[in-house]
Amino acid sequence: MKIALAGNPNSGKTTLFNVLTGKTESVGNWSGVTVAAKHADLKKKYTPKDMEIQIVDLPGTYSISPYTSEEAITRDYILGESPDIMINIVDGSNLSRSLFFTTQLVELGIPVVIALNKSDVLAKRGDSIDESVLTNELHCPVIPISARQEKGISDLINKAVKRVNEKKPQTMTRFYSETTEHSDKTRQKYVNEVVGKSLVRKIEANKLTVSDRVDRIVANTWLGLPLFFVVMWAIFSFSIEGLGGYLSGYLNDVFFGEIVPNAANSFLEGLGVHPLLQAIIVDGAIGGVGAVIGFIPLIMVLFFCLSLLEDSGYMARVALLMDRFFKKVGLSGKSIIPMIVGSGCAIPGVMATRTIEDINEKRMTTILTPFVPCGAKLPIIALFTAVFFPKHTWVGPSIYIVSILMILIGGLLLKKIFVWDNSSHFIMELPEYKAPSLKYAFTQMIDKAKAFIYKAATIILVCNSIVWFASAYSWDLQPVTGQGTSILASIGGIIAPLLIPLGFIGWQLAAAAITGFIAKENVVATLAVLLAGASTDALHTPGGVLSDFFTPVTGLAFLLFNLFTPPCFAAIGAMNSELGSKKWLFRALAFQFGIGYSLAMLVTQAGSLIVYGTPAAGFMPSIIIAVLLVLTVILIIRRADFIRTQLGVEL
Repeated sequence: MKIALAGNPNSGKTTLFNVLTGKTESVGNWSGVTVAAKHADLKKKYTPKDMEIQIVDLPGTYSISPYTSEEAITRDYILGESPDIMINIVDGSNLSRSLFFTTQLVELGIPVVIALNKSDVLAKRGDSIDESVLTNELHCPVIPISARQEKGISDLINKAVKRVNEKKPQTMTRFYSETTEHSDKTRQKYVNEVVGKSLVRKIEANKLTVSDRVDRIVANTWLGLPLFFVVMWAIFSFSIEGLGGYLSGYLNDVFFGEIVPNAANSFLEGLGVHPLLQAIIVDGAIGGVGAVIGFIPLIMVLFFCLSLLEDSGYMARVALLMDRFFKKVGLSGKSIIPMIVGSGCAIPGVMATRTIEDINEKRMTTILTPFVPCGAKLPIIALFTAVFFPKHTWVGPSIYIVSILMILIGGLLLKKIFVWDNSSHFIMELPEYKAPSLKYAFTQMIDKAKAFIYKAATIILVCNSIVWFASAYSWDLQPVTGQGTSILASIGGIIAPLLIPLGFIGWQLAAAAITGFIAKENVVATLAVLLAGASTDALHTPGGVLSDFFTPVTGLAFLLFNLFTPPCFAAIGAMNSELGSKKWLFRALAFQFGIGYSLAMLVTQAGSLIVYGTPAAGFMPSIIIAVLLVLTVILIIRRADFIRTQLGVEL
């Protein structure tokens, strides 16, 4: 049996899907979180005996007539796949909006059961809904549930199964024969009549709610953004300097710094393992992977806090606040949604851009979304802030402020280079604030940690073993007395001259930047393999081995370079899929590399002059490169203007 879940965005559809299947799909207070149909088997605790039931989570939609790409997916699935039954998730706290889609569903002839969700929100308001009135008017069963609290779930599934077994045709032709325009007006009028009969309000509609009062501050034009920065500073301080930093410090210093390497060496020596293999395992695999895994507590605490923030309804206000700024650079509030998703991982963030209808805005968002620091970049942020700015709690959160500024600047440049106009309009229904679910936040935290560990145990493990071998052997496969004559040194030496204008001196730094394109965590892991093994200090110790290669200014520049140059290969693949052409992919990668390179060069050279009073290494080459970059941008912009105005060619 196949049961499809359909409903408006923010109705609790994906939350119900996770409850029914045990999955941990992302949920959010906006449309576009679900961008494709997701399939999973119903959990055994809800499955009737001797039955196999598959649950399908469809993207949110307001109407069976699609306006966006994800709404088209839902329409095509409902009409083309013909599921055995539809469970229509109706937001009980916004009944009028939800029932418009419901009346369209029941006309299709597919059995429908209505899941009247958010009964807890209704109870908190003091409102109530007469389910019997809805059942009689819509000619289908209505089951009150609370997906967040997992109430009414068994009754819902039992009623859906019973409805399928009845094999009773279901039609509702009240609006079927009318023209579309008149039908929609008549349909909404009918929906309002049904709401008037079934909804009993105890609070006057024109009375300010708690959410309204909070929004006067949180969504205020002048107070909203400063408050957002304060909230993010508090979260990052707690994650990096507080509990997360304390636990990560223990893992790095004690567990992976002493306990695991000592135990591994003793165990391998007892087995009589060859010293070469022992060095690969301890110095390469354990040393590199441990340097990354050590930051897991920090990442878990951070994502736990961010999940609470998102589940409360606050992030929807952030999207609304950003809209007026993004609009000026050719974006809209729709673009902030992929960027928020991308804070966990750039890949789903890039994929979420498919919900943007305007092609120019979609391209721009796809190019700029990887600028948001994802989970893979957090170890780099944590490492460099711990080493060079241990007493400055503002550095970590400020990275996110810098990312917003670079997105705005990047948007302006893209708009100017390609003469893009934005015709997109951003409309969002703000959900009521609610107490965030600790269970949801904990589940999201564990899910992120599992993905992080899996990546460390596969891609990073293999990469670090190769890095260690390439740093310990020459091209003729002979052990080297110093890393400077190794395979990796010769490869890094080819790239190293390009980094001199940025103030980065050493083939080791070039090698770390290269491996970062495989997975951004590899930057930390490669530095651990190449540098920490030759020092008695831990990699993240202030004044330790990293201080031999960086000043605080160049350390910040190296951090920014790795954050704003192109993302990992997997995210680049997602960009290629969403941009739809190799031409646009190469344009995107060139733009991202140019932004990251220019920003790092500016921070290094200007920062060194301001802080130390002397230019950094590579000052003269940086001046030449800066002039060439400026001239190139000017020429590209002038060419774009000429082609568009004179020839009318689409770029």
